[in-house]
Amino acid sequence: MSPRREQEMVPRAEFRSYYGRPILKQPAWKVPDVPGYLFLGGLAGSSAMLGALGGATGRPGLARASRLVAAGSAVASVGALIHDLGRPERFLNMLRVLKPTSPLSVGSWILAPFSGLASASAASELTGLLPRLGTAAGAASAGLGPAMCTYTAVLLADTAIPAWHEAHRELPFLFAGGALTSGAGAALIAAPAAEQGPARRIGLIGAGMELAAAYRMERGLGLVGEPYRQGRPGKLLRAGRALTAVGAGLSVLGRRSRAVSAIAGAAYLAAGLCTRFGVFEAGKASAADPKYVVIPQRERLAGAAEPVVIEQSGAALSRP
Repeated sequence: MSPRREQEMVPRAEFRSYYGRPILKQPAWKVPDVPGYLFLGGLAGSSAMLGALGGATGRPGLARASRLVAAGSAVASVGALIHDLGRPERFLNMLRVLKPTSPLSVGSWILAPFSGLASASAASELTGLLPRLGTAAGAASAGLGPAMCTYTAVLLADTAIPAWHEAHRELPFLFAGGALTSGAGAALIAAPAAEQGPARRIGLIGAGMELAAAYRMERGLGLVGEPYRQGRPGKLLRAGRALTAVGAGLSVLGRRSRAVSAIAGAAYLAAGLCTRFGVFEAGKASAADPKYVVIPQRERLAGAAEPVVIEQSGAALSRP
């Protein structure tokens, strides 16, 4: 007769810190300033690229609408950042020195020239003055567009917040895909129906990229991926995925209907907002719970403590 297995009586571990304080300091960034800043920057970058594409392919309506959206979103993004910082001079102080090792410094130096170039392009579009310079400014802002779409993801991943730091491979793809769908959404609302072809295709590419990155973040990060699935962050991210799918489907079905295209565009934009707010809230949740800090650290230490065998001249050498 085989011996009975002992029933496990050890209660589930609870992770606490001294005096009940979190191990990590909660992000001090304001809501909705910072999530809005994340969303608006991506929208501005992708819209600048769509504006340049519209101008290069003989679609003046798409070019005009996208350039205006790029400028308005960039200015609003700067405003959200300044409001979070508290005083305008703090943003100006970040431009005094360029530190290549600081994502915040590099991001400031991306945002500032992009905003100026996008605004110059939009001003030329509205007034009709200096069209060549306006086109050149639009092309230059489009060159900075990919960086605008992704640098905020690097900014989050460079922190110690577990849900952001452990997702450093996936966040740039998630934000890039969301930026493409947001820019496409704005174009589906504002551009003439006959010129929306590039926006539809870019929106579908962005939707595929965003959904794939979101799945990998939620399922491939192990324990640290929990905040992306649970609570308020989980609800926001599920809503973002659903709206992205709706926007992609309607953008295909609504090729001949301006109203359906506008609904698809609104779904894309709402999805971008839900995703940025969901990612931000997931980071806060992971910083508040010590287990997302303690367990991954213990797992890494346990992996580093395993003996390593090195073959050298036929002899096996081990080290702890």
